[in-house]
Amino acid sequence: MDFIHLVLRYLHLLGFAAVFGGWVVSWLSRKFNFNTAMLYGIAVQLATGIVLYGIVAAEGDANHAKLGVKFLLALLLAVMIAIPVWKKREKVAAGHFWATGALIAVTAGVAVFWQ
Repeated sequence: MDFIHLVLRYLHLLGFAAVFGGWVVSWLSRKFNFNTAMLYGIAVQLATGIVLYGIVAAEGDANHAKLGVKFLLALLLAVMIAIPVWKKREKVAAGHFWATGALIAVTAGVAVFWQ
């Protein structure tokens, strides 16, 4: 079970890398759009996060408040990323773009700093 837990955590981190990396690439290229890598990354994060939550809850070590906040933030990010990608928008509003970047940072901060 430890190996599965580690693989899921690894995939979860790869999902974060896709979301954050896609956002940084869009920022540096000054396109202010969302790409398919970000969409797949947030989908991987949601899927692996739910499975990881199930594993941790089964072991009895779950911080339900933290994991609930992380799930809500990830769900909000998924909506913020998915709609422009599905509608094939070439550019999103500046506020939407920066709010998404801030939410990515807040979600990572919750994961790291909330013990």
